[in-house]
Amino acid sequence: MHGHAVVPSERFVVASSDFSDVSGPAVGLELAEALTAAARELHQTTTPDATLDTAARLAVHLLPGAEHAGVFELERGDTLRTVAWTDDIVREAEPRDLPHWERLWTSPVVRMADSGGKDGERPGLRSVLSMRLRADKRRLTVLTAYARAPHAFDETAARLGRLFVAHVSLALNSVTVREQLTEAMHTRDLIGQATGILMERLDIDAAAAFESLVRASQRENTKLRDLARRIVGATEN
Repeated sequence: MHGHAVVPSERFVVASSDFSDVSGPAVGLELAEALTAAARELHQTTTPDATLDTAARLAVHLLPGAEHAGVFELERGDTLRTVAWTDDIVREAEPRDLPHWERLWTSPVVRMADSGGKDGERPGLRSVLSMRLRADKRRLTVLTAYARAPHAFDETAARLGRLFVAHVSLALNSVTVREQLTEAMHTRDLIGQATGILMERLDIDAAAAFESLVRASQRENTKLRDLARRIVGATEN
C-alpha cells in the first residue's frame, strides 16, 4: 500500500460547537446525517488505498477540532508507515516512540492533550487523537487527527471518532473482500487459460493438464497463479 496526499473536500464540515450538547435531538440528527454522508462516500471507494485516503480527508471535516489527519501502520518491532495523509506536515508527524502507540494495541481511542512538539513530533501539531482501525498480533492500523492548539480534542471528539472509524472499518473490510474476490476470479481465469494451453500442447484432458500444472508449480516452488500467468503470457507473446 502506498501513501497518498489527500485533496480536501468541502462536502460537509462539522464544527466543535455543533456538538456542545450531544444529547440534543437536533445535534443527534445532524451527527447522524454527517456520519451517513461519510459512510456513503467511504463505501463508494473501490480500493483499500482509496478508502484510507477518503477516511483521512473526511476525518478533518467530521471531527471537531481536527486540522490534519493521516493513517499509519505500525508493526511489532516499531516499523511505522504512513499510508495516507491530508498534507505534507502529517507524513512524518507520528514518531515511533510516543507512549500512546503502545496503548492503541488495547485501547480503541487515545488522546494526547498536548504533545508539546516533543519526542520527534512535528512542530505545530500539539493535539493528537488516534483511533484504531485494525489490529492483529503483528500490525496496527490507526487513523490519527491533529490540531495545532493544545487540548483541541475533547470527549465528544473521541466518541465521534469511535463512530467514524467503525464506518471506516466496515468500508475497508468491504472493499478488501471485493478486491480479494476480483483477484480470485482473475486467478481462476488464468489457471483455466493455462490448463487449456497445456491440453492443446500435450494433447491431454483437463484433469491431466491441471495436474501437470500443479506438479510444475511444486517443482519450481512457484505459486500456481504465477506459473499460469507465465504460461499465458508466453503464448500471447
